[in-house]
Amino acid sequence: MSHFQTAKAFFEACETGQGWDGCKAYCQDGATFFCQADALVETTTLAAYADWMKGLLTPVPDGRYVLRAFAFDETHGTAVAAAEFHGTQTGEGGPVPPTGKSVVSDYAYVIQFDGDKISHMTKIWNDVHALRGLGWA
Repeated sequence: MSHFQTAKAFFEACETGQGWDGCKAYCQDGATFFCQADALVETTTLAAYADWMKGLLTPVPDGRYVLRAFAFDETHGTAVAAAEFHGTQTGEGGPVPPTGKSVVSDYAYVIQFDGDKISHMTKIWNDVHALRGLGWA
């Protein structure tokens, strides 16, 4: 499997709520995660992030992505995905009871490889906009 195919498979598994169980085959053990967003400030591993995404689909059961771009930079061993998250909080399990509010939130993933597996991912995301849209902030 090429780096491009691995990154795409990881992205699909993560964004459809498969959690770490569905993502770990594409990642190194101990793969790291970083995001400059308060909602994810304590999330430092890709395993924890993948499980966070899985958990998000409980209060936002219709959560889905619209992929806008996906590319792989061979020189830097890095994939970049740009997408939109769409969803409505109709389920229990969020920080507040179901609000019925919807959001469209832009985000990007910068996925780095070391060898054949993902070693680190940075998420670029405006959490305040997204959480406010869902009625959580």
